[in-house]
Amino acid sequence: MSAPPADPLSLAVLVIGAAVAGFVTGLAGFGTGLVASGFWFHALAAPMVPPLVTLTSVAGQLVGLVAVRKAFDWRRAIPYLAGGLIGVPFGLLALEAVSPDALRFSMGVFLVLYAASQLAGLSRLRLRRESSAVLDGTIGAGGGFMGGFAGLSGPLPLIWLQLQGGPADGQRAVYQPFNMLVLTAAGAGMALTGQMDRGVLLTAAICLPATVVGAIVGSRVYVGVDERRFRQVVLALLLVSGLMLVAKELF
Repeated sequence: MSAPPADPLSLAVLVIGAAVAGFVTGLAGFGTGLVASGFWFHALAAPMVPPLVTLTSVAGQLVGLVAVRKAFDWRRAIPYLAGGLIGVPFGLLALEAVSPDALRFSMGVFLVLYAASQLAGLSRLRLRRESSAVLDGTIGAGGGFMGGFAGLSGPLPLIWLQLQGGPADGQRAVYQPFNMLVLTAAGAGMALTGQMDRGVLLTAAICLPATVVGAIVGSRVYVGVDERRFRQVVLALLLVSGLMLVAKELF
């Protein structure tokens, strides 16, 4: 059975990671898993990280949803949500059957290439035709798979929505409810498969207060950020997160 870290340094890394991840989630609407994993893989046994990410992500999303509640567009979000629910079980199966290292490395490379190209001046890239419910659902399924596999449900829908353009609130009002639903489903699946053991729950009890406080601060900062700066923050987050994933596998 897993257990929370006992030494002060690991506990500090655990709580700092929870607070920073909560802040990023409150600010950008996603990122708990990407940010927290960079801390928690150094302080916890690897099998504890995905279920812990799902628990803290849901807490952070609940806080962050308040910031964009008025912009919700459920009609636009439904294909993503349906696809996400389909993808989650396959991600959970892959979590038990496949090593996560290769998939995390591939996702890291993808995030680095995309974020770097956008920050380098290609941020005006847009789709030449309108999206469709089938395409949106497919992207949602990919996000659901990643959510069930590693708690990383956010990047694929976020990138797809940025390629379509539109206001930051409108994008966030789609991918944040998506993250919330997918991660809740992933957490339920992990509980059913025995990954939410007593050690994970005790560790979550340590992390959740820091995550919630960080998310509240991040949500308040988000209100005062203009759309251009918001996009830059999100792209920088994707770049750093991708680098962290790649570095972990290489070194």
